[in-house]
Amino acid sequence: MSVVRLFSYGTLQQPKVQRETFGRLLEGRPDALPGFRQTLLRITDPAVLATSGEAFHPIVTPTGDPADRIEGAVFEITPEELAAADAYEVSDYKRIAVRLASGLEAFVYVQA
Repeated sequence: MSVVRLFSYGTLQQPKVQRETFGRLLEGRPDALPGFRQTLLRITDPAVLATSGEAFHPIVTPTGDPADRIEGAVFEITPEELAAADAYEVSDYKRIAVRLASGLEAFVYVQA
């Protein structure tokens, strides 16, 4: 089975969001994303609001400063689950590949 890594700093860590997006709970491990800062984004998509139960979701942007750091979790998921995560995220986010503090390569959603 092919797997990809996904780093989450926000709602994709919530059990309800994982069940509704992936059909299962994910097992992750703590990691961090250096060189980014976090702000909040107002969510207006009714489906995302219903899934997360939150009107504001965190969103990150690159700063290039290694002292800036976003804590979160890294998950191993299937390519099909990655497509489901793409569908969950609103258009304010885009998926990019990054290197985490642990040295692992992973995908993460950042400000589009």
